[in-house]
Amino acid sequence: MAKEDDRFRSGHEGDREPLFATRRRTGGLIAFRIFAASVFGCICCVWLYRVVQPLEKDENRTGIFRFIWLVMLILEIWFGLYWLVVQSLRWNPVWRSTFTDRLSRRYGNDLPRLDVFVCTADPVIEPPLMVVNTVLSVMALDYPPEKLAVYLSDDGGSQLTLYALSEAAEFAKTWVSFCKRFDVEPRSPGAYFSSKSNVLDSAAAAEVAELYREMATRIETATKLRRVPEESLLKYDEGFSQWDSDATQRNHATILQILLDGRKKNTVAIPTLVYLSREKRPEHHHHYKAGSMNALLRVSSKITRGRIILNLDCDMYANNSKSALEALCILLDEKEGKEIAFVQFPQFYDNLTRNDLYGSMMRVIADVEFNGLDGNGGPLYIGTGCFHRRDVICGRKYGDEEEEKESDEIQEIVEPEMIKPLASCTYEKDSQWGKEMGVKYGCPVEDVITGLAIQCRGWKSAYLTPKKEAFLGVAPTNLHQMLVQQKRWSEGDFQILLSEYSPVWYAQGKIGFGLILGYCCYCLWAPSSVPVLIYSVVTSLCLFKGIPLFPKVWSSWFFPFGYVAVAANAYSLAEFLWCGGTLRGWWNEQRMWLYRRTSSFLFGFMDTILKKLGVSESAFVITAKVAEEEAAERYEKEVMEFGVESRMFLLLGTLGMLHLFCFAAAVMRLVMTYKEAEGDLQTMGLQFVITGVLVVINWPLYEGMFLRKDKGKMPMSVTVKSVVLALSACTCIALS
Repeated sequence: MAKEDDRFRSGHEGDREPLFATRRRTGGLIAFRIFAASVFGCICCVWLYRVVQPLEKDENRTGIFRFIWLVMLILEIWFGLYWLVVQSLRWNPVWRSTFTDRLSRRYGNDLPRLDVFVCTADPVIEPPLMVVNTVLSVMALDYPPEKLAVYLSDDGGSQLTLYALSEAAEFAKTWVSFCKRFDVEPRSPGAYFSSKSNVLDSAAAAEVAELYREMATRIETATKLRRVPEESLLKYDEGFSQWDSDATQRNHATILQILLDGRKKNTVAIPTLVYLSREKRPEHHHHYKAGSMNALLRVSSKITRGRIILNLDCDMYANNSKSALEALCILLDEKEGKEIAFVQFPQFYDNLTRNDLYGSMMRVIADVEFNGLDGNGGPLYIGTGCFHRRDVICGRKYGDEEEEKESDEIQEIVEPEMIKPLASCTYEKDSQWGKEMGVKYGCPVEDVITGLAIQCRGWKSAYLTPKKEAFLGVAPTNLHQMLVQQKRWSEGDFQILLSEYSPVWYAQGKIGFGLILGYCCYCLWAPSSVPVLIYSVVTSLCLFKGIPLFPKVWSSWFFPFGYVAVAANAYSLAEFLWCGGTLRGWWNEQRMWLYRRTSSFLFGFMDTILKKLGVSESAFVITAKVAEEEAAERYEKEVMEFGVESRMFLLLGTLGMLHLFCFAAAVMRLVMTYKEAEGDLQTMGLQFVITGVLVVINWPLYEGMFLRKDKGKMPMSVTVKSVVLALSACTCIALS
């Protein structure tokens, strides 16, 4: 390791100022721990109540009553223990700040080579114009262009994507120099020119804007027609000639083209730009994004060999041009940087509504929980917005010697035809790729197990949240997209829990206990759906049937139930507001957590169990990045979008109607027996509150089912089935 360290200590031997600082908030942390202890004390009282205060005996109902009581005890034990696990994310949070001015003084342009990997898979779901905006944004990073290379992996094998990238390569010659000359932000031309407040009022800006509009028009026209113009096929013949006449998305040879070669001595300094579509054959598993990343690792090692690697989703453009310098402040710090394998930035979005209708930002996870993970040893690797050390992601253990010093210039330029075999579908056969080398295979969230494996080899990771967001992506703009995305995440995390890479046993003794609990918080998303579903349904049905489940309102036993409910939700709201959210945004997020836990997490749980039983197989689902014009308008107005038939919508609709019927029946019972109403409210007051909240939180669902006439309403078939199923359940309970 000594050679590499000497290389990046530069000539400033006397300058030992740290490149980043880590701070903790001890005062607030002590207050939180006292608060958490009080909540957990009341949780224990709730458990005690279930044990020592069984329901009064009834000769006809003792059996079913005691069974319900036992179910409630089991569910509340689960909720209490899971709450305790989640608190590990708040027990020791840290915040990091960087000093890029010190980095510049110490190293100047003598920085390590940086390779940026951008992955796309479908030109319909992921429009080429959006992809090239991401590419252009990272090409214009505040980084020495001769040290920067951008690789686009096109797993869709689309000529449209190569055409768009070829057009972008021409435009980049103007865009990169324009960005650095005028220091513009953000450096995605699409985002920059659509921002009225940031655009320069100058002839140079107007000229570049016109060039961008012309390029965007050509790309969008080709995308709409789904074919590349004939003149462009001739103009960019070097790339398009690599397509066989019978090539398809899932059956084609490796296509590799270096569109811009920053390794050569050019008049205008420009980063290297490379297009790769790895070989695909039907008889070979391609391992989705993980396989794409590993192919990029091998191919880039023969072209630019960047010591640092940044990987991005194709919809996440660089919003902060100094993000690479921010990451290097941590990775190149002489004291603490040596033990850090990767630097993870949060996943933020630029298309959120004011109150984040679908809770896509997961604000508390980004601004609180990942800082807690960092304090326990490092955040998860989430698959985008992450800077890696190349040799670490390729398998190096902490403490092993690093690769030999990289030279200022690449001594040997290898021809693309000689590199193509590295991206063939047979290259990895009988190798350690996907196992001990590169990104791991065998899981829908391959990034998480890859990060865990790196940490288990002795490395730490760091979480960085600069004031100006480093990267901005595209959040789902309808409910179905969000639920599908969340199903994939929860299913993948649950698969990790049941796999050989489970943090419970794989990480035992390799990482700290707090970090193991942190991983478990997300791995338990899917199984947590079952208790939430049962608890909400049992509470509503017992209210409907007149069966009390909680202490009387004026009973001393009511206090722990009330305290836990009020304190936990009040703290959740305060935490959300502290993170910059709004009151309505918090309410939207609570709704989305309910919907996730009773639909996408539940189906993720069931599909994982079926996979373990050999009944089904995992599939990688890409989230659409575009929306129809009318749907986009409804999204801007924060009107919830349904519009499609879905088993998840059927379940949500059925549960929503069940809560509504049960609450309505209970209210009618109160009205009809008003003399006994006070007694009912005392014995079942908390059930009224819980079921009433479930009804209120489902108001957008009821609107979509019964009140709206636009295309985004709930499909009639789903509404009818939901009503019938809910009525059937209530009828069965009423007759039992």
